[in-house]
Amino acid sequence: MEKHYRHEVKHAITLADLFAIRQRMSAITTPDPHAIDGKYLIRSLYFDNMDDKALREKIDGVNAREKFRIRYYNLNPTIIHLEKKSKLNGLGTKYKASLTKEEAQKIVDGDIGWMIDSPQPLIKELYCKMYYQGMRPVTIVDYTREPFIYGPGNVRVTLDYNIRTGLNSVDFLNPDCITVPAGDAPIILEVKWDAYLPEIIKDAVQIPETRAQAFSKYSQCRIYG
Repeated sequence: MEKHYRHEVKHAITLADLFAIRQRMSAITTPDPHAIDGKYLIRSLYFDNMDDKALREKIDGVNAREKFRIRYYNLNPTIIHLEKKSKLNGLGTKYKASLTKEEAQKIVDGDIGWMIDSPQPLIKELYCKMYYQGMRPVTIVDYTREPFIYGPGNVRVTLDYNIRTGLNSVDFLNPDCITVPAGDAPIILEVKWDAYLPEIIKDAVQIPETRAQAFSKYSQCRIYG
């Protein structure tokens, strides 16, 4: 799989900032075709090993790290993806593989033998890490996302909020699974781009007295265990 790394910058912002950014982005960007009324609910199931390797590497700021998750949108399990997110020198890349609802449930249940015969390399990779490294599902992460797209630079601006955790539950295909607010989680403005960030976007996302910072929804949702 060819690696395609992108720049990623995050800012913790206020509700007033969100309103301002939303207004600016609506004037200059293209709506995301997958959004409903400008937003969608993201539900992810994150994986880690018995030593919490992914969590510790994030907290420690390890330069080269990765994490696995299964994700779907608007509580609609007709399209589910296994994803591996990798970071290196502050740049990010993501790999995807499609899962059926039945396959996703098997992974949650620990029924993983079928994965080694999958034609999708990422599913085989997760199998190896579950079998040999003890990786397993650890927590559900829910949040609302407002996405904005700008063609030049392949820019994607997102506003993420209402971050919730499933505590220790991994029943993420259950739409009635109980989730709770993940502590005092901020609103997150995230900007992603390829080779360059156009000035019009750079100006539009400027917020006084804020600076780029590392933030992990997964880490935030592990505050209860």
